[in-house]
Amino acid sequence: MDERTVLLNGLAQGLRPLAHGVAWFEALPPEGQFEVLRDLGEYCLQAGATVEDGPESVRLAGLRPTHTPAVLVTRGQLAGQLTKIVNLPQDERVKAFRLLVALLGVADRRRRERFCADGCTHAWHLSAAWADPEARAPSELPARQREQGLDVAEQDGRAARKISHHHQELL
Repeated sequence: MDERTVLLNGLAQGLRPLAHGVAWFEALPPEGQFEVLRDLGEYCLQAGATVEDGPESVRLAGLRPTHTPAVLVTRGQLAGQLTKIVNLPQDERVKAFRLLVALLGVADRRRRERFCADGCTHAWHLSAAWADPEARAPSELPARQREQGLDVAEQDGRAARKISHHHQELL
């Protein structure tokens, strides 16, 4: 997983403050912002986001229901609406970013509760342990991770600390 993916998933999972993510996003050139929005849209679909996730995502993003991205996300045919959100004009991009991070968080939380409750090997879910890899002993890892020998603190600790440190510098 590249550093941007780690950062975006950390924002969606609430591991990093959204305000820091917004500041990072605003500092990107327009092409970089577009790429981030495009990636977030793809991650939302991969996480199983639905139109029904729209209202909660709008609320979590701190948007008014009348803001353009908020209207689009609740209209139906989510894949098409996400394409429209990603392609909104520059002055709507921060709202789009906030909304897509929230939508990813809502969809991923549901996926995690349904399919990953006993642990999983999704790198973006393991990134929660990256916030403090040494804080979790192997016995605290979910059963599936212990069975598969996936001790995040041992296998990914150094890389995760390096990524986390680098992102702290960016934010």
